[in-house]
Amino acid sequence: MKTKSPFFIISVLIGTVIVTGLLSAGVGAVYVSPVAILSGEQSFLFMNFRLPRIVLALLVGAGLGISGAILQAVIRNPLASPDVIGITKGAGFAAAATIILFPSLPPVALPVAAFLGAGLVTVGLYLFAFRQKVQPATLALVGIALGAIFQAGIQFLTVRYPVETNAALVWLTGSLWGKDWSDIWMLLPWILVFFGIAMFLTKKMDLLQLGDDVAEGLGESVRGARILLLLVSVVLAGASVAIVGTLGFVGLIAPHIARQLVGNKHVVLLPASALTGMALLLVADGLGRGLFPPTEIPAGIITAVIGAPYFLYLLRRIQKT
Repeated sequence: MKTKSPFFIISVLIGTVIVTGLLSAGVGAVYVSPVAILSGEQSFLFMNFRLPRIVLALLVGAGLGISGAILQAVIRNPLASPDVIGITKGAGFAAAATIILFPSLPPVALPVAAFLGAGLVTVGLYLFAFRQKVQPATLALVGIALGAIFQAGIQFLTVRYPVETNAALVWLTGSLWGKDWSDIWMLLPWILVFFGIAMFLTKKMDLLQLGDDVAEGLGESVRGARILLLLVSVVLAGASVAIVGTLGFVGLIAPHIARQLVGNKHVVLLPASALTGMALLLVADGLGRGLFPPTEIPAGIITAVIGAPYFLYLLRRIQKT
């Protein structure tokens, strides 16, 4: 497909997302055919329950896909993702602490706490990595260490408060269940604004891919570019995770699939990663609702089932090269 024009590939991805969204909208405890959706026969069910989930899956999939593509450029590691640098773990710990320790807080406190947890990871990365000369390996290792610390915090909370933990489990596995238009309006500005910023910084990502010496020789401030791009990635992933929980592997898989389709130029790779992330999350959410209705499997479990084998495939492929 890389022999095709980027416009053609992006058009195919857009068509894939539309078809996937239409099929996913019909899946659930009550099946609704695509014809019924298009004709408006089930407008109440569609507008109030199915459509918000579809739109939210589009926004979150795009945010995680773009975040992963940026991280892979910044760290120059094909296995980089928001999970690797601890963003999801930081958000998960803050959200779990809010649910377990402060159950009387209003629902809006949960995404705010999760976003602040992702921000704590950024502060940690600055303190332990950016104050020294920033190296890609340093960022990855510090992120893994921070993620392990926050994961230990989550495990402590689940052991210390076993009764209250049940309320946090759905969020920690990542799910679009129970989301409505208010969640969409909360997330939409972050995705739109920082996607625009990311597109403005695509040339910096292309230069970083060439190596530090080459980028500096071409007049790029490598340290400043890495800090700026990492902040954009953290905001996109943190905002997404803050709304739907700790979805794994989307930020890893989507950029890889997109890179196979459109190559490494980030002006095309970022939109392709966003569209691929949308399609992946739509499929995961649709499967979660449709496999065992009316019981719903959280989308995070589906993405883990899909992503873990793909991660092992990438690891084996990298070892061979």
